[in-house]
Amino acid sequence: MAFDTSSDSVREIDQSQRIEQLLEHLQAPLFTAKKGKPVEVPTPLAPLADTHGHLTPLRHMHPAVAVARAALVGVRLLAVPVDPADDVPDVPAFLSWFDEVLHTATELLASNGDTPHCPEPLPHNTFFLAGVHPYGAQRFMEDPAVRARLLALLDHALCKGVGEFGLDYGPWNKLPADVQIAAFREHLRIAHERNLPVELHIRDADGDAHAQAHVDALRVLREEGVPAAGCDLHCYTSGPDVMTPFVELGCHVAFGGAVTFARSEDIRVAAAACPANKILCETDSPYMTPVPLRGQRCEPAMVAFSAAHVARVREEAGVATQAQTYADLWNNALRFFGMGD
Repeated sequence: MAFDTSSDSVREIDQSQRIEQLLEHLQAPLFTAKKGKPVEVPTPLAPLADTHGHLTPLRHMHPAVAVARAALVGVRLLAVPVDPADDVPDVPAFLSWFDEVLHTATELLASNGDTPHCPEPLPHNTFFLAGVHPYGAQRFMEDPAVRARLLALLDHALCKGVGEFGLDYGPWNKLPADVQIAAFREHLRIAHERNLPVELHIRDADGDAHAQAHVDALRVLREEGVPAAGCDLHCYTSGPDVMTPFVELGCHVAFGGAVTFARSEDIRVAAAACPANKILCETDSPYMTPVPLRGQRCEPAMVAFSAAHVARVREEAGVATQAQTYADLWNNALRFFGMGD
């Protein structure tokens, strides 16, 4: 779905009027349950990073508001994936839109006053990744314009990675596996050439105990090589057995809202088992809303709930203190995107 260019977009409202209208969305409480009861946001024990939060498909919230709200709960790094086959048909228009989103978010934070837990304004650490989702694999392989848009996005200074791309064998993707695998290989080769980290979308078919999409992805990574800059299994929703060979190859694993779901014990076991230097956190906004906000549309600020849950899971498993997990999530994100030691 393309980024919003409708009358509600960031360019359509007079600047002073726009800020006044949007500021109301930053007032406490930021979150409420279905019946309007305020939901307390966990206080982070380190800066928060949403390593995969979409802004282009947001329809329930102005994207600048989403960035500002994330800053208010302690998010200081936001990686925004974009897809040149789907939501970026015009690269210059997207870049202008993205710049305006960050500019407006900065103004909102300045007008709102203090930003708790966020000594550095989040918009300064908001950037994008570019890659073709498996749904668009055939277009990527057959349409030179899609590849050209991808390369143009990767050329930009605010682009810090390739993704999301990968393999989706779920019921909504009708493309054959060989087409998806070919696009997967091409993306990996581009990442190798540019020394960029990658974020992978890997989804198995429903009920597939063999985890064939993960099996195929692992084979391709072994044949093409894991990019030296890093590789992340975005939105991880499997157990520790599927995860282990990927971390042995050096991949990171990002846990999002699914780790909070009642029936996700296997994901929580994987979160506890993930090596401390490979664990990440994300939202996959506007999808995968974490407990206790299920039923609402997700936004980057909600990474606060997923990070808190991961930290509790790892402490209860005797793996690390909550403070250590928070520190790991933050420092791993910085290193993954080339922003830390």
